[in-house]
Amino acid sequence: MSKNILFVCKHNRFRSKVAEAFFKKYNKNKNYKAYGAGLLPGRYPLDKIQTKVAKEFGIELKGKPKPITMDLLIKMDIVIIVADNVPSEIFQSQKYGRKEYRWNIFDTVDDDPDEVRNIIGNIEKKVIEFARSLR
Repeated sequence: MSKNILFVCKHNRFRSKVAEAFFKKYNKNKNYKAYGAGLLPGRYPLDKIQTKVAKEFGIELKGKPKPITMDLLIKMDIVIIVADNVPSEIFQSQKYGRKEYRWNIFDTVDDDPDEVRNIIGNIEKKVIEFARSLR
């Protein structure tokens, strides 16, 4: 039976998109499917510097930011907050019986490419570790 994972950040423009892309790249357990969404969908097109740096890591950030909806949340088995600025309390509901994790990843402030690389590298490490735990 397939399990669904939702990566969440504030706008679904950067951090959750990076986590979703890395999960799809590294996940070996095909029983898990990943999605990304944001509390407040951000602007489109996506940030050029973030998109360019992500390609250096072998991932592509694409698609319009997606909002979190109740229908989406209800389908999720695991929610991972990939942000320091999203309150975890809004996802904690024993009613749905899902697992919830929090990765306090800071957002980039000024789109400095080195800062973006650091954030993407941090997310990559966390996703690799998480994906390995699912085997």
